Amino acid sequence: MSKFLTGMTAAAMVLVAGCSPEIDEATNENASAESAATASLARIDCGEITVADLSVFSTAGNYKGVKKTLTDSCYLIRHGDDLMLWDTGLPAQIAGKGAQTDGGFTMTLASTIDDQLRAARINPADIDIIGISHFHDDHTGQMAGFPKAKLLTGKGDWSLVTAPNPDARMNIAPYVPWAKQGGTVEAVSGDHDVFGDGSVMMLDLPGHTPGHTALQVMTDKGPVLLSGDLTHFNENYANGGIPTWNTDPQDSLASIQRFKKLAKDTNATVVIQHEPADIGKVPALTAATE
Repeated sequence: MSKFLTGMTAAAMVLVAGCSPEIDEATNENASAESAATASLARIDCGEITVADLSVFSTAGNYKGVKKTLTDSCYLIRHGDDLMLWDTGLPAQIAGKGAQTDGGFTMTLASTIDDQLRAARINPADIDIIGISHFHDDHTGQMAGFPKAKLLTGKGDWSLVTAPNPDARMNIAPYVPWAKQGGTVEAVSGDHDVFGDGSVMMLDLPGHTPGHTALQVMTDKGPVLLSGDLTHFNENYANGGIPTWNTDPQDSLASIQRFKKLAKDTNATVVIQHEPADIGKVPALTAATE
């Protein structure tokens, strides 16, 4: 699945200046665990990625020769009558087809988001919003299956996707319903209060890509922070490790520091979306709807 790797290569060619903003008072207020507004959160299985040599996730050259299987998790947020997907995983085309290898990455997808929603008695056409952490293929793979949903994506990423001459190695196909066919899209700049009540916040955390975001969800059990690709596994999160293809290492470090401070200040549950040890922190969609 070459687009997964070339998406990362294209991202690595982009140089972005500036640093991630500090947490402002409004964000702190919205992040408060005392907020009355909450949303429910459930996990969707969006595939697995086995990495043959984990050193590509470290500009310091750590993890040489280490093999690790990462999860690819997506999430369903319910806010009143509104349904929101956060990230859409690996492409539906590989579902049920076994291992798909591209260089040092081997990918599998057992079931599509569409099938998992239907199994939970949710009509996929009822998804109102899709929030995308960043433009890499393992996060945008199934988004085109929800063309009627409003798309929320970081402005820095949207600018690359819609550039007059985007890099040929960038896979813009998942964005076609919004970039070419008139779908509703909001290119988010800075932190974004999705529902206007502080219950779901897209957090501006650039560095992995220019418009990378993470998500904060205020649940009835407290705040949950979904990492996007701010970090990929526990060791890198603890050590502030930066993948070799990140667009801006300085922004990446600033974003990790901001995320950690927010997690500490709000006593949030941190979910690293690619870390297998973290996926059990959020109930699976089928379990959440039983």
